Amino acid sequence: MTTSVNLCSLIEEFGSEAKCRAYLEALRWAGEVRCPRCDSRKISQIIKRNQYDCDECRYQFSVTAGTVFNDSHLPLWKWFLAVYLLCESRKGISANQVKRTLGISYKTAWYLCQRIRSAMKEVNPAPLAGVVEVDETYIGGKVYGKGSQGRSTKSKEVVIGIKQRKGELRFFHAEDVKAGTLAKYIKENISDDVEVIMTDDFCSYPFALDRAGHSRDKHKTIKHGSGVYVEGDITANGIESAFSLLKRGIIGSWHKVSAKHLSAYLDEMTFRFNNRNNPYLFRDTMMKLIEAPVLEYKTLTAA
Repeated sequence: MTTSVNLCSLIEEFGSEAKCRAYLEALRWAGEVRCPRCDSRKISQIIKRNQYDCDECRYQFSVTAGTVFNDSHLPLWKWFLAVYLLCESRKGISANQVKRTLGISYKTAWYLCQRIRSAMKEVNPAPLAGVVEVDETYIGGKVYGKGSQGRSTKSKEVVIGIKQRKGELRFFHAEDVKAGTLAKYIKENISDDVEVIMTDDFCSYPFALDRAGHSRDKHKTIKHGSGVYVEGDITANGIESAFSLLKRGIIGSWHKVSAKHLSAYLDEMTFRFNNRNNPYLFRDTMMKLIEAPVLEYKTLTAA
């Protein structure tokens, strides 16, 4: 499969274990099988067991060896369908929906989704440049009564968003919105030669830019506190729109996201957003699953 995929073409092309294995082999080895242990090309095929034997180190393996698929009792075609569902659901899909769609237990569906999300995490992405918008939002239930206003993190989780105009998005689960915390994410994700950094009028941003090594001459502020959201080309509406999509996913699809696993959902949302125009999204996600470290259930559920 080299072009964009839809549900019908997915079922037609990957309706059997043999077809799924052949696709994984093409992605992983591109026609030249290599031993995952010693990297030898001297390989013999064990046809009856869907395995290979290394003539150098005598290691027997299959295409799923060393990947997230290896320790799973789930048929590969169900893996493929789950990947498709997470790729194509713009606002995400719940484990309950995956459970009903694939006819599996909730525990299996939840673990399956978490492993796919883990593989979606971008490793060492390029710094953002050009015009970049930075903002923060809060995830959690509504708090009523005294003390329900402001930027308190007692009952809500902080998400920092950084977005390059006409470019990529970054979401981060942060401890707070202090200048030092904001500076850390700005320094790690925004290029030194950025043209403009746009934020709202929250008081921590000027100090955060100082700590991150960015000149205040590059800083433009939109006064949300005064009800102003666009002033010429100064706006943070791009990152606000991304926050809106995230919150619709939490409210409408996932319904509830724990603080412990929030980062995984942010990784999924940013990966899908950054690949929204990628016609090879399914293929690229499958490649990440092949290459990603194996996430064990005991690690995922550890305190």
